[in-house]
Amino acid sequence: MKKIAIAAGLALTLGFSAAQAQVSGYAANSSDTVWRTSFGECWQTSSWSVDKAVPGCAGYVAQADAPAPAPAPAPEVADLERKFALYFDFDKTDVGDISTIVNHIGSLASVDSIELTGHADRIGNMTYNDRLSQRRADAVAVALANAGVDRNLMSTSSMGSRSPVANCSGRGAELIACLRPDRRVDVEIKGTRRAQ
Repeated sequence: MKKIAIAAGLALTLGFSAAQAQVSGYAANSSDTVWRTSFGECWQTSSWSVDKAVPGCAGYVAQADAPAPAPAPAPEVADLERKFALYFDFDKTDVGDISTIVNHIGSLASVDSIELTGHADRIGNMTYNDRLSQRRADAVAVALANAGVDRNLMSTSSMGSRSPVANCSGRGAELIACLRPDRRVDVEIKGTRRAQ
């Protein structure tokens, strides 16, 4: 009987050693099935460590899938406010070249608003100058709309001769020429541009 027990122990030890080589850190049978205790726990050997843990046994931490690539950063945008001025001949509403303004609007990612404020010089009475400056603002709005700018983004107003920038004296043609900066439409564009 003793011989049988010693032989069984020896076989068990040899089997245990062979199994250890195949499932590192655990006692396993020849088909690499990890032995379990009566409580269902995996039978760890003295060489067991966390890095040798297998699925279904205590200490096993599932390897996380490779993290999803970070989304491409959204293009940076910058709020932008820019002003232009269009100048007019004396007592006229004919709009000159607006290509610089149209090109600027076209370069924006989005346009929030376009404010057009008409001005007149001090020559003439105030009521007439108010109407003239409004006609100038309206003429610029029409010119921009004809160039493809959305009319719904534009608002017009007039200042008449109440916001002069020129400091002039004299009379006649000399005064009219000097007051040209007062005969204008201020164009203020608010929008968003992609940062470069």
